[in-house]
Amino acid sequence: MEVTIVLSREHPTLPQAEVEAVLQAEKLKYNVQKNLNGLLILHLSQNFLKILPTIALRLSFTHEILQVLFQTPEKHLIKLSKQYKWIDIVKADYAVRVKKLDRTSIYNTSELEREIGEIIKINVGEKSIVNLDDPSILIRIILFNKNALVGHRIATISKKHFFKSKPHKRPFFYPGSMSPKLARCMVNLTRIKRGETLLDPFCGTGGILIEAGIIGARVIGTDIDPKMVNGTGINLKTSLISNFQVYRSDVRSLKLPFKVDAIVTDPPYGISASTGGEKSNELYQQSIDSMQNLIKKGGLICIATPHYLDIQKMLQGTNFQIIEQHHIRMHKSLTRVISLLKNDSSHHR
Repeated sequence: MEVTIVLSREHPTLPQAEVEAVLQAEKLKYNVQKNLNGLLILHLSQNFLKILPTIALRLSFTHEILQVLFQTPEKHLIKLSKQYKWIDIVKADYAVRVKKLDRTSIYNTSELEREIGEIIKINVGEKSIVNLDDPSILIRIILFNKNALVGHRIATISKKHFFKSKPHKRPFFYPGSMSPKLARCMVNLTRIKRGETLLDPFCGTGGILIEAGIIGARVIGTDIDPKMVNGTGINLKTSLISNFQVYRSDVRSLKLPFKVDAIVTDPPYGISASTGGEKSNELYQQSIDSMQNLIKKGGLICIATPHYLDIQKMLQGTNFQIIEQHHIRMHKSLTRVISLLKNDSSHHR
């Protein structure tokens, strides 16, 4: 089946990377057809619908998922809409919503919604009921580059969690905490599966662990600061995460009775109490060396670093290779680099 995923345009590469990571984690076969202005068009296997609730729950940098009904140059939209068998799709109350991705369209959004809505009503007959407030079926029309994509919305990604879980709204807060959307995305990039174990050795206030716990991972958090360890426990319990362990430890001397499936972390940088008074490059280098002994062979690490640290240089002599990287400009003097690393002894240098 052909599916369009409407991506957030908050970042040029992370939204698509997250979608593909989640599809791979759920072992779903797919082919990327194109990415047009944030519309990721995919061919997916039919079992997609069975695991759609899981996929929709996991994603953060996505707005909605549509089953593609048809695509056409904008000038043929009305004609093809009149020819389409809407009765095969509209079997309950419905609404039509139009989204413009650029300014090339000749249509007025409200007028087009009414016109297509009337076409559907005529096609379906008396059983059709328009419900503009909370429709059972939503027909989405997306206009871009003088083209139209018409789809049936089969999932929407709720933003309520990401709003309610902002760091300052948690019981325990500390400045500099990562946003829940980025934390969820980083977790997803590791392809972690439900029931697998994820470690954050710089857990801070627990934001990464919360997002991993919500999608069903078993989570372990450590931090050198006992205040952070206690606060993380409080935040996890408040977020109804039960399958977790949090304790005080320095990642450079951390030992676990087993190897974890994935590591996601946002280490501190700069010279401060949070880094034990050490320079970032020394802390990162020693931490990366230690992580080799904490993660399974083939396991993935997603780590955030400031741009001025040469992570490629730090990986020399380790089993890690960089799979992908994404750059997020924070302000004029700082870009945050999100790196996905794979623990693979065949790439030891």
